[in-house]
Amino acid sequence: MKVGVFTPLLSTLPLEAVLKKLKTLDIQTIELATGNYPGDAHCKLSMLDEASALHEFKRTLEDHGASISALSCHGNPLHPNPDRAREAQEVNRKTILLAEKLGVPVVVDFSGCPGDSPNATQPNWVTCPWPPDYLDVLKWQWDAVVASYWIERAKFAADHGVRIAIEMHPGFVVYSPETLLRLRDIAGPSIGCNYDPSHMFWQGIDPIAAIRVLGDAIFHVHAKDTQIYAANLPRTGVLDTKPYTDETHRGWIFRTCGYGHGAEWWKEFVSTLRMFGYDNVLSIEHEDSLLSPEEGLTKAARFLNEIVIKEQPGAAWWV
Repeated sequence: MKVGVFTPLLSTLPLEAVLKKLKTLDIQTIELATGNYPGDAHCKLSMLDEASALHEFKRTLEDHGASISALSCHGNPLHPNPDRAREAQEVNRKTILLAEKLGVPVVVDFSGCPGDSPNATQPNWVTCPWPPDYLDVLKWQWDAVVASYWIERAKFAADHGVRIAIEMHPGFVVYSPETLLRLRDIAGPSIGCNYDPSHMFWQGIDPIAAIRVLGDAIFHVHAKDTQIYAANLPRTGVLDTKPYTDETHRGWIFRTCGYGHGAEWWKEFVSTLRMFGYDNVLSIEHEDSLLSPEEGLTKAARFLNEIVIKEQPGAAWWV
């Protein structure tokens, strides 16, 4: 296993400077954003039609000994606004094609979230089964919108030798292991997850126990922590809509690895991932409002590089 970085936190730097910086932190694997919510600071989809730009991009990576763990295009491909949906879908389609050209096996995206009907203008995330209107909305979303899009997109990805890792995130129809596996059952094995433990913590899901539920559906992993503020939870609950920067009043916030849970927890997390077949990249994602990107990246890299199991285990003495 190795430590990588999701590079939007370094979006003010050109790619070459990013690679030089990361090398000083003993990191040579990157996850690159291609558009939608994270932007495309270091990886332009226009390279699909510009052979010289694609060649230069590959050469930059080779010159710095860098590899790509995933291309990411987190968006809402099911947005009820058709223009926004088409834009997100097109970024996803082109990202799959670029991943094929680059030999990158995984594309990360959100599942998306439709509205409550064909006439909706904004997404509608259903979080409860009663009153029964909500279950009607949820059934319509999955039957009329979610299934058809992701069946087609999963096949497209598989045809191009790429797997799609859905990041389970509240606000979208796939936000938990159960909903991820539901989508995988519908769309097939080329759909799995980008596993971010920080999104499990605040929903009350044990991220280590959930690895056992997800198994080989884990295609890629984000390294991000969450700190729960027990003093605020009786007031806020976990569905806290205050801005992430309102730290003193929130029930939880995202933290740099090690600032929500210590080394013992992360060692068990890494070990359980390996136990269930994932031995690839922990891609650092910085969303800690209490630390600058520079602080968060440096601390997370040092913390995780002490934890990851970099060598293949040797034979046991009794073999």
